[in-house]
Amino acid sequence: MAVVLLAVALLVAAYWLAHRSLVASDTRFEDAFPLADAWLALCLVAASFCLMTARRAALFWLLAGGGAGLYLCAMDVLYDLQHGVWGKGGNGAMELVINVVTLGLSVLVLRWTWVRREALLSP
Repeated sequence: MAVVLLAVALLVAAYWLAHRSLVASDTRFEDAFPLADAWLALCLVAASFCLMTARRAALFWLLAGGGAGLYLCAMDVLYDLQHGVWGKGGNGAMELVINVVTLGLSVLVLRWTWVRREALLSP
């Protein structure tokens, strides 16, 4: 899980470093997300570090990261539905893929964490 978390954090960073026209469906809206995405990436990196070093704080960071992912996905999906983004060519399709992956990974992280919550809290 630690490796998956780091990979996702790198994907979040790559999203912001990529040429905006390749992935953004609406840059005015996307420009509102850097701080929230940075928080998500921080949670994922911190959770990964805590998992690799067997720290009990992993539980907090995993739950914070999973929750942040769900929240970001919900905001993004609502905007996309209200503005018909998914039907706007290749960038709209990319946005749909990002939404589905964000939802899936967020649920995966939360489920994985909840099932292992007691083990995560033991020293």
